[in-house]
Amino acid sequence: MTQRYLVTGGAGFIGSHVTDRLLGLGHEVTVIDNFCTGKRENLAAVLEEGGYDAARLRVVEGSITDPSAVAEAFEGVSGCVHLAALPSVVRSVEAPVESHESNVTGGIQILDAARRAKVRVVYAGSSSAYGDQDAQFKHEELRESPLSPYAATKLAVELYARAFGQVYDASIVVTRFFNVFGPRQVPDSPYSGVIAAFCFAILQGRSPRIDGDGEQSRDFTYVGDVARGVCDALLAKDLPSGCHTVNLACGGNHTINDLLRILNDCAGTSIRAEHGPSRTGDVRHSQADIARIRELIGFEPQVSFEEGLRRTYDWYQRTYK
Repeated sequence: MTQRYLVTGGAGFIGSHVTDRLLGLGHEVTVIDNFCTGKRENLAAVLEEGGYDAARLRVVEGSITDPSAVAEAFEGVSGCVHLAALPSVVRSVEAPVESHESNVTGGIQILDAARRAKVRVVYAGSSSAYGDQDAQFKHEELRESPLSPYAATKLAVELYARAFGQVYDASIVVTRFFNVFGPRQVPDSPYSGVIAAFCFAILQGRSPRIDGDGEQSRDFTYVGDVARGVCDALLAKDLPSGCHTVNLACGGNHTINDLLRILNDCAGTSIRAEHGPSRTGDVRHSQADIARIRELIGFEPQVSFEEGLRRTYDWYQRTYK
């Protein structure tokens, strides 16, 4: 049965892939986006590449901090994927109040609107909530230890989600993302993700910058797997009410130096990095335990790190070369 679902930040990198996934499953989508970081061309690409009828996609241009825009976006929807946020640890260190307003104030607006509409929310949490802990695998029972204002904002909305699950018996799934990468990620911003920035640098023949020695490691997760996991959580039947927190990742572990080596293989280059000091608020190692999401919704990653990098580099080469 066709339903309409809301994707906040649906014109962004991850949001456009979630929108694509929902449309591909036969549903209709409402997107709310203020186009601060989202791009209209992402939505145009979704419609064109998927061959979808544009009438199935409704766009509300506005901020999630604006109650009237949020109320308009929630009209007639059966569920919500909440992705809209100001990303980046670096940006949050530079402008913590701005990050709080967008991420926390906007987040509670979405949770409250979903409560009143009596629909499920899948909230894009962040692995940054774990901070830099000794555990090899970050699992959901670890005590949170945010190291940056960005991490604190993402965790703050998680705490609201838990409270809403307890107080209102709301249906909420918090999906903690681990270093998502793939096509449509902006490559030329000071706040770009490392894979996007590296692809762009290699295409321009420049040395990418590595903060620190490059031996810090991440659980890089391809955006197609993230979109699938989010939509499976949104559409899951017989999910117990309340708030469920799960890691959404591959469960892998690759260093930044590994990343550059594999990208050089993809590009047929041998570019070396320039190294700078480690970043404030950066985490040394991050790897997910994904047992809980397997149990909750049967999620399994399908795209390996190497295959995801190849697809991603090919997209940047077609788009920016």
